[in-house]
Amino acid sequence: MTLNKIALTLIWLSIVSCEPAKKKEFVLKASDFQIEIKGKKTDLYLLKNDKIQVYITNYGGRIVSLLTPDSKGVMGDVVLGFKSIADYQRAKTPYHGCLIGRYGNRIAKGKFELDGTTYQLPINNNENHLHGGPEGFHNQVWEVVSANENSIVMTYLSKDEEMGYPGNLTVEVTYAINDNELSISYKASTDKATPVNLTNHAFFNLAGQAKGSINDHLLMINADHFTSVDESLIPLGEIRSVEGSPFDFRRAKTIGQDLNQQGSDTQLSHGGGYDHNFVLNKVSPGSMSLAARVVDPKSGRQMDILTEEPGIQFYGGNFMDGSDVGKYGTKFEYQASFALETQHFPDSPNQPIFPSTILNPGKTYQTKSIYRFSKY
Repeated sequence: MTLNKIALTLIWLSIVSCEPAKKKEFVLKASDFQIEIKGKKTDLYLLKNDKIQVYITNYGGRIVSLLTPDSKGVMGDVVLGFKSIADYQRAKTPYHGCLIGRYGNRIAKGKFELDGTTYQLPINNNENHLHGGPEGFHNQVWEVVSANENSIVMTYLSKDEEMGYPGNLTVEVTYAINDNELSISYKASTDKATPVNLTNHAFFNLAGQAKGSINDHLLMINADHFTSVDESLIPLGEIRSVEGSPFDFRRAKTIGQDLNQQGSDTQLSHGGGYDHNFVLNKVSPGSMSLAARVVDPKSGRQMDILTEEPGIQFYGGNFMDGSDVGKYGTKFEYQASFALETQHFPDSPNQPIFPSTILNPGKTYQTKSIYRFSKY
C-alpha cells in the first residue's frame, strides 16, 4: 500500500456524548495536517484493526487520537490532541502525543560532562533542560519510511550539536498495532558518545474525549521505589522507598486518593501533585514487564503499559489550566489527563548511581513499550 493511499483525505470519528441517545460526528481532515515545515511535508496516518484505531502525524511523531472500546463496546478517544498542525504549534503545552528526544525529562541546569567535555543545553523549564529542548524531537518533521494499516516506521537524523547534544544521532521509531495493543519500538545509533532517552508523551483520559477529572481513575505502578526530587523536579540522587508514602501505587488506588497530602508531603508539594519517576520492579535489566495499569471504572476501560525501560514518569496533569482546546472543543483542564512516560531516569548524565543513558558509537539503542487496552 502506497503512502498516498495511507494519507487520509477525510477521517470520520464517531463520538458518543454524555447522553447515549445523542450522537455527534467530528471530522479530522488530513488537509489540516498537510503542510510544509522547513521544506518537509507533514501528513496524517491511520493504523486500524477491529479493536483499536490510532491516528498519527509525522510532525513530532505524534499520536493524534487513539480509539478503543469501553465496556459496552462504544469506541472513544483516550488520547488528548488537536485537529490541525497549526493547533499543535500554538498549544501552550507543546508535548501532546509526541516523540521525545534527544533526552526525555529533565537535565539539571542543562549541563552534563562527557569524556572530559562540558556540554550546555538550552534551558526551557525554569533553570533546567526539558524533553530535548525547545526544538527537540517534538518539533521536528519525521520521515515516513513505510506505512500500512498495521504499522508506520519513521526516522529522524538529529545532527551533531543540535540542541547542544554531541554526535549525529540516527533514530528510527515504529508504531504498530496488534489485536488490542499499540507498541512503540525505538532504535538509535550515533557517531559520537551522547545521552539518549526516548519516550512518547501521550496524555490520556480513559473516559474518552478528555471528559472530566482523571483523579477517579485507578492506578497501579509496579514500583517499590521512586526518585525523589528537589523544588525544580531534579532528582536528589537517591532511590527512595514508596512504603508509607503517597507514592505507593503497588496496589491500585485512585489517582486522587492522597493528593490532599500536598501540604504535608514535600515530594507532592514539589510536583504540585504527581510528576515523578518510578523505579520499576524488574526481574532483569531490559526485560519486558508490566509497568503500570490504569482503569476508568465508569467507562470500564483498562490500559496496561509494559516496557523494557527501567522507569516510568507519572504526571497527573497538574499544570494544565484550560488554555489549550482540543479536537473535540474540550478545554484541557487541571488534572483532566495523565501521562505515563516509559524512560530512563531524569538527569541520569549527572547522577552516577542511575542506569547510564550514554550511547556510544558502534552500539545500538533499542527499546520497546506496549500499551494494551481491555475491558475492566
